[in-house]
Amino acid sequence: MNIKKILFEKIKNSYLISDQNYFKFFKIKQSKLSKFGHYQMLGILKIAKIFNIKPKKLANEIIQLFISDNISEKIEFIQPGYINFFLKTSWIEKQLNNIYCKKNLGILSHDKKTIVLDYSSPNIGKEMHVGHIRSTIIGDAIARILCFLGHRVIKANHVGDWGIQFGMLLAKIKEHKNFNFSALTCSDLEHLYCESKKKYDIDMNFKKKSHYYTLQLQKKNKNCIYIWKKIKNISLKYNQNIYEKLYVSLSYKNIMGESLYNDIVPDIISDLKNKKLAIIKSGNTVVILNEFKNKDGNPMGVVLQKSNGIHLYAATDIACIKYRYDKFKADKIIYYTDARQTQHLAQIFMIVRKAKYIPVSVKLEHHTFGMILKQDGTPFKTRSGSTVKLLNLLQQATEQAKNLIINKKPNIKIKELYPLAQAIGIGAIKYFELSKNRTTNYIFNWSSILNFHGNTAPYMQYAYTRIISLLRKNQYKKFHKNLFILRCLEEKNLAISLLRFEESIIKTIKYGMPNILCDYLHNLCRIFSKFYEKCPILNIKDSGLKISRLQLVILTVRTLRIGLKLLGIPLIDRM
Repeated sequence: MNIKKILFEKIKNSYLISDQNYFKFFKIKQSKLSKFGHYQMLGILKIAKIFNIKPKKLANEIIQLFISDNISEKIEFIQPGYINFFLKTSWIEKQLNNIYCKKNLGILSHDKKTIVLDYSSPNIGKEMHVGHIRSTIIGDAIARILCFLGHRVIKANHVGDWGIQFGMLLAKIKEHKNFNFSALTCSDLEHLYCESKKKYDIDMNFKKKSHYYTLQLQKKNKNCIYIWKKIKNISLKYNQNIYEKLYVSLSYKNIMGESLYNDIVPDIISDLKNKKLAIIKSGNTVVILNEFKNKDGNPMGVVLQKSNGIHLYAATDIACIKYRYDKFKADKIIYYTDARQTQHLAQIFMIVRKAKYIPVSVKLEHHTFGMILKQDGTPFKTRSGSTVKLLNLLQQATEQAKNLIINKKPNIKIKELYPLAQAIGIGAIKYFELSKNRTTNYIFNWSSILNFHGNTAPYMQYAYTRIISLLRKNQYKKFHKNLFILRCLEEKNLAISLLRFEESIIKTIKYGMPNILCDYLHNLCRIFSKFYEKCPILNIKDSGLKISRLQLVILTVRTLRIGLKLLGIPLIDRM
């Protein structure tokens, strides 16, 4: 349920502002301090000014809408223009009973849309590194939440499996008469790429060969395609292993790499020329955008095709957006890439709009994120200066968690140790990422990541197992048609927090920021701890109150279970 939405819908019945487009000025938010009630309304001053009436008169008219219902036990107007809502205990009890009896806690599907989510997108022929972690983990959490809310989500793993880097690899491989693919690893491929890139930068003949093989690949030369597929399969298998270790929902069926659009790109370029959006400049096919200026103040040109015929990323990305609308009829396309792609994607979005490849109603969003840093504030890299490999990081997380578990539980069985270490270690890496505001940089710190205190995965996983243990001790069974009884402040605080779950999910999706859901779940655990400390369950004589409190425990478990699954954090029943 969504209390904010319920309150807002009642405001729409105000005769002073009915049939007017002014509801956007109203804002209902959760009150930070109890003295301001449970919810607070803002926007009274703005609306009062528009209608040339006193804020108090407008506020009183809105307050009258709530006088006869059972939602609020107290509503007050505070100068200069706020309305505070104090929810009625009997209404809260009724809402608890409603969500307790419903699947997914009564959270309904919301205005179902088709949403294409572009995330992860590693390059083929290279090992995934720490730079992929934010796009992969944040994108996957958002995909899970959108699916949970009933949207049709198309997960698009736009892998870099095309372009000049493959021309370089083909040129390098062609130097070997009998190149052996059988024992080739992704690490070998990356080493091969580094060698070819180095040679490409200093050897003009090799550069020409690389361009030649890039064009042959575009033209689907059989031998080039054969080698390309070999390279691609090695990388995709390596990447899928990492996704599975990360508890990420991406699979082979979600791969929509750059190569997918090879046949579309020539038609796109021709069409942009016909529409006078693309021109030939110095032999290159370019779209000039007056809206973007270079450092000299001149309009910027977006190159689609080089004079030698090679298609560039811009052309592929334009084709990609058109394809996603034509094939999936997407209502929204969201990209999770780092901030360095901001200008590039803004230019691509503008070109597809000008070309009218998608309707105005289709939203294009770029959700950027910051960098992962070391303790000294520099980019997170190895001592040698190379980028940290993601697989090595996950292995290290599991090893660190294993040592932590052995220190706390020296008698743990070996067969239980590794699965538990993997769930805690990798869960900790993921949650540490998700709990951070995606737009900011953050410092990678093992002591903070694998901490059983604060807003961390180990703390959340441990809180979940403690509550499960509590239900076992009480011989848990799901009670039916038992009313909730809220007699003390801690019960009421927990109840209201549970009722705010849907609000946190909606806000998470609105801003594309999983840290909002992380903060909610962490706060829920803190409120539950206070409830458990102040409200006895095991030895209470009042059977009705005992059942009510056990139902609060059950609702907390269900909320945590759903919330952690939406974030892709592995659940642990015993810890």
